[in-house]
Amino acid sequence: MKYDICITGGCGHVGLPLGIAFAASGLSVSIYDIDKDALETVGKGNMPFLEKGASELLKKSIGKTLFTSSDPRVISDSKFIIIVIGTPVDEHLNPKFTLMKSFLDSIIPYLRDGQYIILRSTVFPGTTEIINEFVKQRGLKLHVTFCPERLAQGNAIEELTTLPQIVSGFERKAVEDVSNLFKNLSKDIIVLSPIEAELAKLFTNTWRYIQFAIANQFYMIANTYELDFYRIYNAIVYKYPRAKGFPPAGFAAGPCLFKDTMQVAAFNNNAFFLGHAAMLVNEGLPNFIVEKLKRDYPLKDKVVGILGMAFKADNDDKRESLSYKLKKILEIESRKVLCSDVYIKDEGFIEADQLVREADIVILATPHREYANLVIENKILVDVWNFYAKRGGTE
Repeated sequence: MKYDICITGGCGHVGLPLGIAFAASGLSVSIYDIDKDALETVGKGNMPFLEKGASELLKKSIGKTLFTSSDPRVISDSKFIIIVIGTPVDEHLNPKFTLMKSFLDSIIPYLRDGQYIILRSTVFPGTTEIINEFVKQRGLKLHVTFCPERLAQGNAIEELTTLPQIVSGFERKAVEDVSNLFKNLSKDIIVLSPIEAELAKLFTNTWRYIQFAIANQFYMIANTYELDFYRIYNAIVYKYPRAKGFPPAGFAAGPCLFKDTMQVAAFNNNAFFLGHAAMLVNEGLPNFIVEKLKRDYPLKDKVVGILGMAFKADNDDKRESLSYKLKKILEIESRKVLCSDVYIKDEGFIEADQLVREADIVILATPHREYANLVIENKILVDVWNFYAKRGGTE
């Protein structure tokens, strides 16, 4: 076949770093996507988003071992088809099954017997088996596997070669061949059954979401009683190994943690009270901040500035960012809201220095490293992350 790998949905945050990493290993990779603007950007050797170390590798591989296309016929020319598409929850917080089936229906004409389907997107438990039956019913003899993405956005290039890869499938040959494929990136392979692999990915993100909720709940309790959460926190974690995994407080957001927690809840017939409680805590943190400000200051008379609108630090991804939720609440509760982000240039955003000058209250919503040297004097500062105290800066 012309290509070793075709990554469908390959210009996104999951697919593109994976394609670049495989291409850097010497494999022939086709990036298939319907986003022609993103394809044009990638085809010119430019990254459409921030990803540490990816830009240099992309420039070296594009047109040599890495190719882009909006033509689905490249699927037919590839041995391994890696599927990377979004797996959202609906308005009732239940997973959307139809998206994956609709996508597969659209590429069925381009699939050939003997090819390998690798589901890389996070999926609801049991989806891999459903997809396996789905292709059989359409008369295709494909090897269906599930190999979950489990990377920290922004560090994907490094982690693809340092973290173990989970591989699952229904046949020994499929598992062996896909394991050998991923050994081009990492020699550390963990083999599970498909449903075990599906739950491993969901459990990982849910565990992190619950950890953040614990920290955020403690932060809210301390602040309700006018206590300094970080004095307590620092006392707990200082030279105390059993508190090593205790994270600081902060916005727990992004396209994965909340969604995957809700998928675990749906899988367990919504009998996942710990997960639902975590959702209420993490999603409620912006409301808590605003209510606390209302109690302490005449918020209706104040200009509030939000520093950082991305969902995580040093990143340009605003998907499911709680900064935007905070903005919506403050637009009702304060006189005026100002927004700034180092990496995101939405309409109406201003520079950080201007925000600090004009705002009465400054809320550090996303602790980008570029904010470390900002001078914030004679302002009400809300620093949930303890960012400035840790850096000896303004507070």
